[in-house]
Amino acid sequence: MRYLISMLGLTALFLFSCKDKTLTPEEQFREDIAQINQYLLDNNMTADTTVSGIHYIITQEGSGGHPDLQSTVTVKYKGYMLDGTVFDQTSGSTTATFALKGVIAGWQEAVPLLKKGGKGTFLIPSYLCYGPSGVGSIPPNSVLIFEIDLIDFQ
Repeated sequence: MRYLISMLGLTALFLFSCKDKTLTPEEQFREDIAQINQYLLDNNMTADTTVSGIHYIITQEGSGGHPDLQSTVTVKYKGYMLDGTVFDQTSGSTTATFALKGVIAGWQEAVPLLKKGGKGTFLIPSYLCYGPSGVGSIPPNSVLIFEIDLIDFQ
């Protein structure tokens, strides 16, 4: 009996010690940035970086002013994960219109980097997306990539 209890205790200790360690927000941010940098390297891409950690490539400059947090934007976009899995996108000539203040923090910062008619690719750290909770098909702590074409804004 004592042997059985000892074995159960050791098994429990082993199982609990093998659980993934939850990262602190700072550790998760460093992990996100490392993943973004590896993605850029693997895909031979060079990006600018904001203070918050968004890496971006403006692929078409556009013209005129930039939207702000109070703007309503009309866009075409594709959202996907680092492994290429697309989780959302507009298709064909379809556009989407959003109040910028109603979308994820990463979009609130990224879209104003574009001018009307501008296009860009944005690699956004998880804390500016859905963080440790994830949403739908997007796992927790996922770096997300968005290709955004800013059609118009008001």
